[in-house]
Amino acid sequence: MPQVLAQQAEQALRRDGKHTPLMVYQRSPQECLPLALLSHGAGGSEKGYVDLAQGLQALGWRVVVMGHTESGRMSLRANVRQSGVQTGLAHLAQDGAALESRQMDLEAALRWADSLCTAQSKPARQILVGHSMGATTVTLEAGARNLVGVKGQDRFDAYIALSPQGVGSVFPENAWSDIRKPFLQITGTLDKALEGGAQTREQPFHNMPKGCHWLAVIDGAGHMSFAGRGAGSMHAEQLTLGLIRDFLDASRSLECATPKTLSPRVRLLSK
Repeated sequence: MPQVLAQQAEQALRRDGKHTPLMVYQRSPQECLPLALLSHGAGGSEKGYVDLAQGLQALGWRVVVMGHTESGRMSLRANVRQSGVQTGLAHLAQDGAALESRQMDLEAALRWADSLCTAQSKPARQILVGHSMGATTVTLEAGARNLVGVKGQDRFDAYIALSPQGVGSVFPENAWSDIRKPFLQITGTLDKALEGGAQTREQPFHNMPKGCHWLAVIDGAGHMSFAGRGAGSMHAEQLTLGLIRDFLDASRSLECATPKTLSPRVRLLSK
């Protein structure tokens, strides 16, 4: 297994003059490796998702976990103080300005990663992975229509959304019908959404057209299981990493076939 270099802190300059904090996992700065950007949920930081980042790094990716200052810990605390836990969290997760600032973080992180490669040697693949509000970031970037005025640029080869949002304050009906790139959505039977029940998280998949789109539902997994917290999180993280590995392998083929063997705890749909 490649050596894991954890907690290697960096910063990327945004076009508005602010800095995006980054946590980088890579074998060697001199290698132009495939790039996996990770986007945290509301109230998170670049210091989270360590197990997932290390797992992707071990599979040969340069992993960059972005910190989103406008929707990080301090922003969540301010919203909670003003409106309470549930309302404050929902307000931040659905804040168009905060979601727009994440687009600047994506741009800054991509520019920083490109600086490690030469013009003749760009990353072979670039993927975007996100959880919760990070999954909203992923879905917006992939081209979903929305109600908050954010326009993604579809700059990645494949997308992975952990606990994506369905129809609600951010996404209207049929928001995902124009997404064409390979897209994996992972949720859990206990993954309750801010707006609606756990099954609303399956709506993006059912609205997408055919074309290497997968939906995986892990039995017993809750919302924070995908962030390495809560009961059963270790098992959910292991299944999540395995699903991501299989999806990325399959997305290289024209058929994008589903894995032949799955855990009985996973319901997997594809089209």
